[in-house]
Amino acid sequence: MADEVTTLWRGGALLGEGPAWDPARGVLWFTDIKRRRVHRYDPASGDVTQWDAPAQVGWVLPADDGALIAGLQTGLARFDPDTGDFTHLAEVEPELPGNRLNDATVAPDGSIYFGSMDDSESGPTGRVHRWDGSAAVATAIPAVAITNGPGIAPDGRTLYHVDTVGGVIHAVELAPDGTTGTMRDFARIDPIDGHPDGVTVDSLGNVWVGLWGGWRARLYSPAGAILREVRIPASNVTKVALGGPDLRTAYVTTASIGLDDAQRAAQPEAGGLFSFAVEVPGQPLPPARANG
Repeated sequence: MADEVTTLWRGGALLGEGPAWDPARGVLWFTDIKRRRVHRYDPASGDVTQWDAPAQVGWVLPADDGALIAGLQTGLARFDPDTGDFTHLAEVEPELPGNRLNDATVAPDGSIYFGSMDDSESGPTGRVHRWDGSAAVATAIPAVAITNGPGIAPDGRTLYHVDTVGGVIHAVELAPDGTTGTMRDFARIDPIDGHPDGVTVDSLGNVWVGLWGGWRARLYSPAGAILREVRIPASNVTKVALGGPDLRTAYVTTASIGLDDAQRAAQPEAGGLFSFAVEVPGQPLPPARANG
């Protein structure tokens, strides 16, 4: 398949993240963490609408009550796009005020798996948590400085967790009750190719990963073999989400944070939102549990 990449939005996000396709509304949600903004891209009109968040916001995910659940530095919140209001749901790691939430996905049962990280990107204080609609509980996955993902295989039995600083994507056993088990290396990324950022799993179990500093999105088979690479006109690629009516459009968020003047001149679309076509469709995103 030809790697024709389309620029959808030239908004220059400092830290674009958390793309999630909303099948009910037919739109893509994503965030700019550092500017504390939620964005909604409507492919029918090409419009991007934004809302200010009360804290750094890593992601928003459509919920089963018609609103969205947001991952804020201050914890989980219910976000109503009609009013722009954020209503607190749960604290996460209140004992670690230097941490923030970074990336997330929804499991088939509606629970949210999400990661935290050290906002200074140095200490190994980031954990993977599970929200079941009533409480957020840390999983048994070991702490790292920057968590990314998670992503979940179509059969619901494997969770992919990214240790960005360590340069590795882990495959973690996922039990029917939502608990995590044995962890193994799924793929190790050479720093020359960039650092693994967010992951998304398609309907055949292939794993897309954004490569921070690598100018590309990369696709792995379930066995860990590289199947495809798509070059993006921005060096810091954060995550791929699969959406559109047939789930065959890859939406890619990027970041402009940390670029010097020469780098910004070389990549004027850094921080933009991009898209390209894929052969294998994504998995429909289940609505997240708003209440247990």
